[in-house]
Amino acid sequence: MIVPLVEAVSDTCGGKAGALGALLRAGLPVPDGFVVSYAAYLAAVGDLDLGESDDPDAMRPAIEARPVDASVIDALGRALDGLGDPPVAVRSSASNEDTGRASAAGQHESFLAVRGVGGVTDAVRACWASLFSPRAIDYRRDDRPDDRREDRREDRPSGNLRDDRREDRPPGDLAMAVIVQRQLDAEVSGVMFTPADPYGATEIEASWGLGPSIVGGTVTPDAYRVARDGTVTRTIADKRTRLDRHGTRLVVRDVPAPARNRAVIDDATAMRLAELGEEIAAVLGGPQDIEWAIADGRTWILQARPVTAAPPPPPSPSAAPAGALAGTPGSRGTVTGTARIVRGPGDFARVNPGDILVCPFTDPAWTPLLRIAAGVVTETGGVLSHAAIVARELGIPAVLGVPDATSRLHDGIVITIDGTTGAVTTRDA
Repeated sequence: MIVPLVEAVSDTCGGKAGALGALLRAGLPVPDGFVVSYAAYLAAVGDLDLGESDDPDAMRPAIEARPVDASVIDALGRALDGLGDPPVAVRSSASNEDTGRASAAGQHESFLAVRGVGGVTDAVRACWASLFSPRAIDYRRDDRPDDRREDRREDRPSGNLRDDRREDRPPGDLAMAVIVQRQLDAEVSGVMFTPADPYGATEIEASWGLGPSIVGGTVTPDAYRVARDGTVTRTIADKRTRLDRHGTRLVVRDVPAPARNRAVIDDATAMRLAELGEEIAAVLGGPQDIEWAIADGRTWILQARPVTAAPPPPPSPSAAPAGALAGTPGSRGTVTGTARIVRGPGDFARVNPGDILVCPFTDPAWTPLLRIAAGVVTETGGVLSHAAIVARELGIPAVLGVPDATSRLHDGIVITIDGTTGAVTTRDA
Protein backbone atom coordinates (compact mmCIF):
# COMPACT_ATOMS: atom_id res chain seq x y z
CA MET A 1 0.00 0.00 0.00
CA ILE A 2 3.05 2.28 0.33
CA VAL A 3 4.78 2.92 -2.99
CA PRO A 4 8.12 4.75 -3.41
CA LEU A 5 7.42 7.93 -5.37
CA VAL A 6 9.90 6.92 -8.07
CA GLU A 7 7.73 3.85 -8.76
CA ALA A 8 4.38 5.64 -8.75
CA VAL A 9 2.03 5.27 -11.73
CA SER A 10 -1.35 6.84 -12.25
CA ASP A 11 -3.43 3.66 -12.26
CA THR A 12 -2.58 2.95 -8.62
CA CYS A 13 -1.36 6.31 -7.27
CA GLY A 14 -3.30 9.01 -9.13
CA GLY A 15 -2.31 11.46 -11.83
CA LYS A 16 -0.35 13.82 -9.59
CA ALA A 17 1.83 11.07 -8.13
CA GLY A 18 2.09 9.31 -11.50
CA ALA A 19 3.49 12.44 -13.13
CA LEU A 20 6.03 12.98 -10.34
CA GLY A 21 7.07 9.34 -10.59
CA ALA A 22 7.61 9.70 -14.33
CA LEU A 23 9.74 12.81 -13.78
CA LEU A 24 11.85 11.07 -11.15
CA ARG A 25 12.42 8.12 -13.49
CA ALA A 26 13.56 10.63 -16.12
CA GLY A 27 16.15 12.03 -13.69
CA LEU A 28 14.42 15.36 -13.10
CA PRO A 29 14.63 17.17 -9.72
CA VAL A 30 11.64 16.06 -7.63
CA PRO A 31 11.83 15.85 -3.79
CA ASP A 32 11.95 12.24 -2.62
CA GLY A 33 8.98 10.65 -0.95
CA PHE A 34 6.37 7.92 -1.18
CA VAL A 35 2.69 7.41 -1.99
CA VAL A 36 -0.13 5.92 0.06
CA SER A 37 -1.80 4.20 -2.88
CA TYR A 38 -5.45 3.78 -3.82
CA ALA A 39 -5.33 0.37 -2.16
CA ALA A 40 -5.05 1.89 1.32
CA TYR A 41 -7.98 4.22 0.71
CA LEU A 42 -10.15 1.47 -0.74
CA ALA A 43 -9.35 -0.82 2.19
CA ALA A 44 -10.28 1.94 4.65
CA VAL A 45 -13.63 2.77 3.05
CA GLY A 46 -14.49 -0.60 1.53
CA ASP A 47 -17.38 -1.34 3.87
CA LEU A 48 -18.82 2.18 3.73
CA ASP A 49 -21.80 2.74 1.45
CA LEU A 50 -20.38 5.78 -0.32
CA GLY A 51 -22.49 5.24 -3.40
CA GLU A 52 -22.70 7.89 -6.09
CA SER A 53 -24.87 10.47 -4.32
CA ASP A 54 -21.94 12.74 -3.46
CA ASP A 55 -23.56 13.68 -0.15
CA PRO A 56 -20.84 15.37 1.93
CA ASP A 57 -23.05 15.40 5.02
CA ALA A 58 -22.84 11.61 5.05
CA MET A 59 -19.61 10.66 3.34
CA ARG A 60 -16.98 13.09 4.54
CA PRO A 61 -17.67 12.69 8.29
CA ALA A 62 -17.75 8.92 7.89
CA ILE A 63 -14.25 8.93 6.40
CA GLU A 64 -12.92 11.48 8.90
CA ALA A 65 -14.05 9.22 11.74
CA ARG A 66 -12.52 6.15 10.16
CA PRO A 67 -9.51 4.69 12.02
CA VAL A 68 -6.48 4.10 9.83
CA ASP A 69 -5.49 0.45 9.88
CA ALA A 70 -2.53 -0.36 12.14
CA SER A 71 -0.67 -1.99 9.25
CA VAL A 72 -0.89 1.25 7.26
CA ILE A 73 0.33 3.30 10.25
CA ASP A 74 3.24 0.90 10.70
CA ALA A 75 4.12 1.16 7.00
CA LEU A 76 3.93 4.96 7.20
CA GLY A 77 6.35 4.94 10.14
CA ARG A 78 8.85 2.81 8.25
CA ALA A 79 8.58 4.97 5.13
CA LEU A 80 9.10 8.15 7.16
CA ASP A 81 12.13 6.60 8.85
CA GLY A 82 13.48 5.87 5.39
CA LEU A 83 13.34 9.59 4.63
CA GLY A 84 15.03 10.42 7.95
CA ASP A 85 11.71 11.48 9.56
CA PRO A 86 11.89 15.10 8.30
CA PRO A 87 9.01 17.58 8.07
CA VAL A 88 6.93 16.53 5.07
CA ALA A 89 4.30 17.78 2.66
CA VAL A 90 1.19 15.58 2.44
CA ARG A 91 -0.81 16.08 -0.74
CA SER A 92 -3.78 14.57 -2.50
CA SER A 93 -3.52 12.51 -5.69
CA ALA A 94 -7.09 11.64 -6.64
CA SER A 95 -8.29 9.56 -9.56
CA ASN A 96 -10.03 12.59 -11.10
CA GLU A 97 -7.24 15.08 -10.38
CA ASP A 98 -4.52 16.51 -12.63
CA THR A 99 -5.93 15.03 -15.82
CA GLY A 100 -5.97 16.52 -19.30
CA ARG A 101 -9.69 17.19 -18.93
CA ALA A 102 -9.88 18.72 -15.45
CA SER A 103 -7.20 19.98 -13.07
CA ALA A 104 -9.24 19.93 -9.83
CA ALA A 105 -6.88 22.77 -8.91
CA GLY A 106 -6.98 23.34 -5.15
CA GLN A 107 -10.10 21.22 -4.66
CA HIS A 108 -8.57 18.58 -2.37
CA GLU A 109 -6.51 19.00 0.78
CA SER A 110 -2.77 19.47 1.05
CA PHE A 111 -0.77 19.88 4.25
CA LEU A 112 2.72 21.32 4.72
CA ALA A 113 5.10 21.15 7.68
CA VAL A 114 3.71 17.82 8.93
CA ARG A 115 5.95 15.94 11.37
CA GLY A 116 5.80 12.39 12.74
CA VAL A 117 3.72 9.34 11.97
CA GLY A 118 0.73 10.59 13.96
CA GLY A 119 0.56 13.87 12.09
CA VAL A 120 1.03 12.17 8.74
CA THR A 121 -1.68 9.63 9.53
CA ASP A 122 -4.13 12.41 10.35
CA ALA A 123 -3.20 14.28 7.17
CA VAL A 124 -3.66 11.16 5.03
CA ARG A 125 -7.14 10.61 6.45
CA ALA A 126 -8.02 14.27 5.86
CA CYS A 127 -6.89 13.95 2.23
CA TRP A 128 -9.12 10.89 1.84
CA ALA A 129 -12.09 12.77 3.28
CA SER A 130 -11.49 15.81 1.07
CA LEU A 131 -12.56 13.73 -1.91
CA PHE A 132 -16.08 14.44 -0.63
CA SER A 133 -15.73 18.06 0.46
CA PRO A 134 -18.47 20.41 -0.82
CA ARG A 135 -16.05 22.18 -3.16
CA ALA A 136 -14.67 18.94 -4.62
CA ILE A 137 -18.17 17.58 -5.16
CA ASP A 138 -19.29 20.81 -6.80
CA TYR A 139 -16.24 20.79 -9.07
CA ARG A 140 -17.04 17.23 -10.22
CA ARG A 141 -20.59 18.07 -11.21
CA ASP A 142 -21.05 17.62 -14.94
CA ASP A 143 -24.02 19.93 -15.46
CA ARG A 144 -22.01 22.94 -16.62
CA PRO A 145 -23.58 24.90 -19.47
CA ASP A 146 -22.67 23.66 -22.93
CA ASP A 147 -21.16 26.99 -23.96
CA ARG A 148 -18.77 26.88 -20.98
CA ARG A 149 -17.84 23.33 -21.86
CA GLU A 150 -17.07 24.50 -25.39
CA ASP A 151 -14.92 27.34 -24.07
CA ARG A 152 -12.86 24.90 -22.07
CA ARG A 153 -12.46 22.67 -25.11
CA GLU A 154 -11.24 25.57 -27.23
CA ASP A 155 -8.79 26.79 -24.59
CA ARG A 156 -7.33 23.36 -23.95
CA PRO A 157 -4.13 22.87 -25.97
CA SER A 158 -3.95 20.03 -28.42
CA GLY A 159 -1.30 17.35 -28.15
CA ASN A 160 -0.81 13.76 -27.21
CA LEU A 161 -0.85 13.93 -23.43
CA ARG A 162 1.14 10.77 -22.97
CA ASP A 163 1.14 8.77 -19.77
CA ASP A 164 -1.42 6.54 -18.15
CA ARG A 165 -3.59 9.17 -16.44
CA ARG A 166 -7.23 8.16 -16.37
CA GLU A 167 -9.51 11.01 -17.38
CA ASP A 168 -13.06 9.66 -17.24
CA ARG A 169 -13.56 7.72 -14.04
CA PRO A 170 -17.26 7.69 -13.10
CA PRO A 171 -18.25 8.97 -9.63
CA GLY A 172 -18.42 5.42 -8.26
CA ASP A 173 -14.82 4.86 -9.30
CA LEU A 174 -13.38 7.76 -7.30
CA ALA A 175 -10.29 6.99 -5.26
CA MET A 176 -7.69 8.98 -3.36
CA ALA A 177 -3.99 8.29 -3.12
CA VAL A 178 -1.79 10.54 -0.97
CA ILE A 179 1.73 11.81 -1.68
CA VAL A 180 4.18 12.27 1.21
CA GLN A 181 7.33 14.21 0.29
CA ARG A 182 10.20 15.88 2.05
CA GLN A 183 9.22 19.47 2.90
CA LEU A 184 11.21 22.13 1.07
CA ASP A 185 11.78 25.43 2.85
CA ALA A 186 11.74 27.47 -0.33
CA GLU A 187 13.23 30.91 -0.66
CA VAL A 188 11.26 31.39 -3.88
CA SER A 189 8.32 29.46 -5.33
CA GLY A 190 6.25 29.70 -8.45
CA VAL A 191 4.12 28.27 -11.20
CA MET A 192 5.00 27.80 -14.86
CA PHE A 193 2.87 27.07 -17.94
CA THR A 194 4.76 25.60 -20.87
CA PRO A 195 3.69 26.75 -24.36
CA ALA A 196 0.99 24.95 -26.32
CA ASP A 197 2.63 25.50 -29.71
CA PRO A 198 6.19 25.65 -31.11
CA TYR A 199 6.09 29.44 -31.30
CA GLY A 200 4.56 30.11 -27.90
CA ALA A 201 6.19 31.50 -24.77
CA THR A 202 6.63 30.00 -21.31
CA GLU A 203 4.63 31.86 -18.67
CA ILE A 204 6.18 31.98 -15.17
CA GLU A 205 4.94 33.48 -11.91
CA ALA A 206 7.16 33.76 -8.85
CA SER A 207 7.13 35.16 -5.33
CA TRP A 208 8.97 34.89 -2.01
CA GLY A 209 8.49 31.90 0.30
CA LEU A 210 6.29 28.83 -0.09
CA GLY A 211 4.03 28.19 -3.05
CA PRO A 212 0.51 28.30 -1.50
CA SER A 213 0.67 32.11 -1.55
CA ILE A 214 0.88 31.99 -5.34
CA VAL A 215 -1.45 29.12 -6.16
CA GLY A 216 -3.94 30.38 -3.57
CA GLY A 217 -3.86 33.90 -4.99
CA THR A 218 -3.07 35.65 -1.69
CA VAL A 219 -0.13 37.48 -3.25
CA THR A 220 0.27 39.07 -6.66
CA PRO A 221 3.45 37.45 -8.03
CA ASP A 222 6.09 38.66 -10.45
CA ALA A 223 5.25 37.56 -14.01
CA TYR A 224 7.84 36.45 -16.57
CA ARG A 225 7.33 35.57 -20.20
CA VAL A 226 10.16 33.62 -21.87
CA ALA A 227 9.97 33.61 -25.66
CA ARG A 228 11.40 30.83 -27.80
CA ASP A 229 14.36 33.03 -28.75
CA GLY A 230 15.26 33.46 -25.08
CA THR A 231 13.85 36.98 -24.73
CA VAL A 232 12.51 37.55 -21.23
CA THR A 233 9.87 40.16 -20.43
CA ARG A 234 8.81 40.68 -16.85
CA THR A 235 6.34 42.55 -14.70
CA ILE A 236 7.46 43.04 -11.11
CA ALA A 237 4.68 43.09 -8.53
CA ASP A 238 4.39 44.56 -5.05
CA LYS A 239 4.76 41.34 -3.03
CA ARG A 240 3.70 42.32 0.47
CA THR A 241 3.57 38.97 2.26
CA ARG A 242 5.24 35.58 2.17
CA LEU A 243 4.48 32.16 3.63
CA ASP A 244 7.18 30.20 5.47
CA ARG A 245 7.49 27.14 7.68
CA HIS A 246 8.20 27.68 11.37
CA GLY A 247 8.54 24.28 13.02
CA THR A 248 5.29 22.49 12.30
CA ARG A 249 3.41 25.72 11.58
CA LEU A 250 3.04 27.88 8.51
CA VAL A 251 3.41 31.59 9.20
CA VAL A 252 2.60 34.60 7.06
CA ARG A 253 5.27 37.27 7.29
CA ASP A 254 5.54 40.78 5.90
CA VAL A 255 8.10 41.08 3.12
CA PRO A 256 10.70 43.73 4.02
CA ALA A 257 10.06 46.93 2.10
CA PRO A 258 13.25 46.77 -0.05
CA ALA A 259 12.29 43.28 -1.30
CA ARG A 260 8.64 43.95 -2.10
CA ASN A 261 9.32 45.41 -5.52
CA ARG A 262 12.52 43.51 -6.23
CA ALA A 263 12.50 40.73 -8.83
CA VAL A 264 12.54 37.36 -7.09
CA ILE A 265 14.38 35.65 -9.98
CA ASP A 266 16.69 37.03 -12.65
CA ASP A 267 16.37 36.51 -16.39
CA ALA A 268 18.89 33.68 -16.40
CA THR A 269 16.85 31.77 -13.83
CA ALA A 270 13.67 32.38 -15.83
CA MET A 271 15.38 30.94 -18.91
CA ARG A 272 16.58 27.89 -16.97
CA LEU A 273 13.06 27.33 -15.68
CA ALA A 274 11.70 27.52 -19.22
CA GLU A 275 14.26 24.96 -20.37
CA LEU A 276 13.31 22.68 -17.48
CA GLY A 277 9.65 23.14 -18.41
CA GLU A 278 10.37 21.94 -21.93
CA GLU A 279 12.04 18.81 -20.56
CA ILE A 280 9.02 18.13 -18.35
CA ALA A 281 6.59 18.66 -21.22
CA ALA A 282 8.61 16.23 -23.35
CA VAL A 283 8.54 13.56 -20.63
CA LEU A 284 4.80 13.94 -19.96
CA GLY A 285 3.79 14.42 -23.58
CA GLY A 286 2.12 17.82 -23.72
CA PRO A 287 1.92 21.38 -22.32
CA GLN A 288 2.26 21.39 -18.54
CA ASP A 289 1.15 23.44 -15.54
CA ILE A 290 4.16 23.13 -13.22
CA GLU A 291 4.71 24.12 -9.61
CA TRP A 292 8.36 24.69 -8.70
CA ALA A 293 10.47 25.94 -5.82
CA ILE A 294 14.03 27.09 -5.20
CA ALA A 295 15.58 25.93 -1.91
CA ASP A 296 19.26 26.27 -1.00
CA GLY A 297 19.95 27.51 -4.51
CA ARG A 298 18.51 24.41 -6.21
CA THR A 299 15.37 24.26 -8.33
CA TRP A 300 12.82 21.54 -7.56
CA ILE A 301 9.64 20.39 -9.27
CA LEU A 302 6.67 19.93 -6.93
CA GLN A 303 3.88 19.17 -9.39
CA ALA A 304 3.19 18.87 -13.11
CA ARG A 305 -0.18 18.42 -14.74
CA PRO A 306 -1.65 19.03 -18.21
CA VAL A 307 -2.70 22.58 -19.01
CA THR A 308 -6.50 22.40 -19.11
CA ALA A 309 -7.17 26.01 -20.14
CA ALA A 310 -4.53 28.42 -21.40
CA PRO A 311 -4.42 31.95 -19.93
CA PRO A 312 -5.21 34.99 -22.10
CA PRO A 313 -2.27 36.65 -23.86
CA PRO A 314 -0.81 39.75 -22.21
CA PRO A 315 -2.83 42.88 -23.09
CA SER A 316 -1.39 45.77 -25.05
CA PRO A 317 -0.49 48.86 -22.97
CA SER A 318 -3.46 50.77 -24.43
CA ALA A 319 -5.98 47.94 -24.00
CA ALA A 320 -7.80 49.38 -20.95
CA PRO A 321 -10.22 52.25 -21.70
CA ALA A 322 -9.86 55.58 -19.93
CA GLY A 323 -11.35 55.56 -16.44
CA ALA A 324 -11.21 51.79 -16.09
CA LEU A 325 -9.61 49.94 -13.22
CA ALA A 326 -6.76 47.86 -14.55
CA GLY A 327 -5.78 44.34 -13.54
CA THR A 328 -4.27 41.23 -15.02
CA PRO A 329 -6.35 39.28 -17.57
CA GLY A 330 -7.09 35.91 -15.95
CA SER A 331 -9.83 34.32 -18.03
CA ARG A 332 -10.98 35.67 -21.35
CA GLY A 333 -14.40 37.07 -22.16
CA THR A 334 -16.47 40.15 -21.32
CA VAL A 335 -19.47 40.27 -19.02
CA THR A 336 -21.66 42.91 -17.37
CA GLY A 337 -23.33 42.27 -14.04
CA THR A 338 -23.92 43.39 -10.47
CA ALA A 339 -20.78 43.74 -8.36
CA ARG A 340 -20.99 41.64 -5.21
CA ILE A 341 -18.31 42.37 -2.62
CA VAL A 342 -17.29 39.09 -0.99
CA ARG A 343 -14.72 39.20 1.79
CA GLY A 344 -15.36 35.78 3.31
CA PRO A 345 -17.83 32.92 3.80
CA GLY A 346 -20.20 35.22 5.69
CA ASP A 347 -20.94 36.98 2.39
CA PHE A 348 -21.65 33.82 0.36
CA ALA A 349 -25.41 33.90 0.88
CA ARG A 350 -25.57 37.37 -0.70
CA VAL A 351 -24.26 36.13 -4.05
CA ASN A 352 -26.94 35.68 -6.72
CA PRO A 353 -26.61 33.93 -10.08
CA GLY A 354 -25.12 36.35 -12.59
CA ASP A 355 -23.32 38.51 -10.01
CA ILE A 356 -19.68 39.43 -10.49
CA LEU A 357 -17.59 38.49 -7.46
CA VAL A 358 -15.28 41.25 -6.21
CA CYS A 359 -13.01 39.87 -3.51
CA PRO A 360 -9.55 40.17 -1.95
CA PHE A 361 -8.67 36.73 -3.38
CA THR A 362 -10.52 33.48 -3.96
CA ASP A 363 -9.97 30.48 -1.75
CA PRO A 364 -10.50 27.01 -3.31
CA ALA A 365 -13.48 26.63 -0.95
CA TRP A 366 -15.17 29.36 -3.01
CA THR A 367 -15.40 27.17 -6.11
CA PRO A 368 -19.22 26.76 -5.81
CA LEU A 369 -19.53 30.56 -6.07
CA LEU A 370 -17.61 30.54 -9.35
CA ARG A 371 -20.24 28.22 -10.77
CA ILE A 372 -23.08 30.73 -10.30
CA ALA A 373 -21.07 33.93 -10.80
CA ALA A 374 -20.83 35.65 -14.16
CA GLY A 375 -17.25 36.73 -13.52
CA VAL A 376 -14.68 37.47 -10.83
CA VAL A 377 -12.40 40.36 -9.86
CA THR A 378 -9.67 39.93 -7.25
CA GLU A 379 -7.30 42.31 -5.47
CA THR A 380 -4.38 39.87 -5.54
CA GLY A 381 -3.35 36.80 -7.47
CA GLY A 382 -1.85 35.81 -10.80
CA VAL A 383 -3.09 34.17 -13.98
CA LEU A 384 -1.62 30.81 -12.96
CA SER A 385 -3.35 30.68 -9.56
CA HIS A 386 -5.93 28.00 -8.76
CA ALA A 387 -8.83 30.48 -8.93
CA ALA A 388 -7.81 31.66 -12.40
CA ILE A 389 -7.44 28.08 -13.64
CA VAL A 390 -10.90 27.12 -12.36
CA ALA A 391 -12.44 30.30 -13.85
CA ARG A 392 -10.98 29.38 -17.25
CA GLU A 393 -12.25 25.82 -16.93
CA LEU A 394 -15.73 27.15 -16.11
CA GLY A 395 -15.53 29.68 -18.93
CA ILE A 396 -16.17 32.82 -16.84
CA PRO A 397 -14.18 36.06 -17.29
CA ALA A 398 -11.69 36.93 -14.55
CA VAL A 399 -9.57 40.01 -13.86
CA LEU A 400 -6.93 39.61 -11.16
CA GLY A 401 -4.73 41.86 -9.07
CA VAL A 402 -6.89 45.01 -9.13
CA PRO A 403 -5.56 47.02 -6.15
CA ASP A 404 -8.21 47.88 -3.53
CA ALA A 405 -11.01 46.55 -5.75
CA THR A 406 -13.29 45.82 -2.78
CA SER A 407 -13.19 49.48 -1.70
CA ARG A 408 -13.01 51.13 -5.12
CA LEU A 409 -16.03 49.19 -6.38
CA HIS A 410 -19.25 49.36 -4.39
CA ASP A 411 -21.60 46.51 -3.67
CA GLY A 412 -24.61 46.46 -6.00
CA ILE A 413 -23.28 48.68 -8.78
CA VAL A 414 -23.23 47.44 -12.36
CA ILE A 415 -19.77 46.76 -13.72
CA THR A 416 -18.28 45.32 -16.89
CA ILE A 417 -15.15 43.19 -16.74
CA ASP A 418 -12.99 42.25 -19.69
CA GLY A 419 -10.95 39.16 -18.93
CA THR A 420 -8.97 39.61 -22.15
CA THR A 421 -7.73 43.15 -21.53
CA GLY A 422 -7.87 43.23 -17.71
CA ALA A 423 -10.22 46.24 -17.63
CA VAL A 424 -13.01 46.78 -15.09
CA THR A 425 -15.45 49.61 -15.82
CA THR A 426 -18.53 50.93 -14.03
CA ARG A 427 -21.68 52.00 -15.81
CA ASP A 428 -20.77 55.65 -15.21
CA ALA A 429 -17.20 55.30 -16.50
